[in-house]
Amino acid sequence: MQKTSSRDGTLIAFEKQGAGLPLILIGGALSERAAAAPLASLLEPSFTVFSYDRRGRGDSGDAEAYSIEREVEDLAALIEVAGGSAFVFGHSSGAALALECAARALPIAKLALYEPPFIVDGAREPLIGSHTAQLASLISSGRRGEAVKYFLTIVVQVPETAVARMQGSRMWPGMEKMAHTLRYDQAIMEGKMSGMGIAKGQWNSVDMPTLVIEGGASPAWIRNSAAMLAKALPKGRHLSLDGQTHGADPAVLAPVLEEFFSTKP
Repeated sequence: MQKTSSRDGTLIAFEKQGAGLPLILIGGALSERAAAAPLASLLEPSFTVFSYDRRGRGDSGDAEAYSIEREVEDLAALIEVAGGSAFVFGHSSGAALALECAARALPIAKLALYEPPFIVDGAREPLIGSHTAQLASLISSGRRGEAVKYFLTIVVQVPETAVARMQGSRMWPGMEKMAHTLRYDQAIMEGKMSGMGIAKGQWNSVDMPTLVIEGGASPAWIRNSAAMLAKALPKGRHLSLDGQTHGADPAVLAPVLEEFFSTKP
């Protein structure tokens, strides 16, 4: 493990492995860098892979006030460590964060996004209004478990029976520990889950080659959003992985990413 300092002084923990051009992996909600380890291990023969704890998680620090700009600066710091330019892969809300970073002109050579959880049509009931405030209220009152349950059942729409099983598992304490970062992911997703599609020109500044991936066995709403986003990007390409869901098998995903990032534009 190594650490680098973001612009506001927050220390961001990361691991670096492999050889080749740099590739940075960005995790989604309630994930630490360890979640990326299986994928990183498969990619390291071809790339120098960076996996990191987003601020507020794992071994990374945090700041009292949060804004998306701080997370953009965190990735900028990692890109600087990587040599000034990098490939970037983001999963779920981490894909939405990667897209925001690209839109803010970070030096990203190529971008791959796996199922950013946008709601763009009527295939799923939209999330109207802010859930960030409700999560903040639960967390500030010490009800971390309730915050995680709220996020999983209301935002992600995991069945309550499945959440009940999670609550009895070994993973639950770790999820509660990261509960405060759910506000961060919700801030990133604000306005992107309204069911109103993607505004024309919204992502025109994301002009690097971008691969938007979905799991073929995922719900229609998230597959629809992947297809729409790919069309909205200047150099977007859409790909569906047969039989995969939101948690894609690294053995299926890694060859796709290797081919995309290795192919010259």
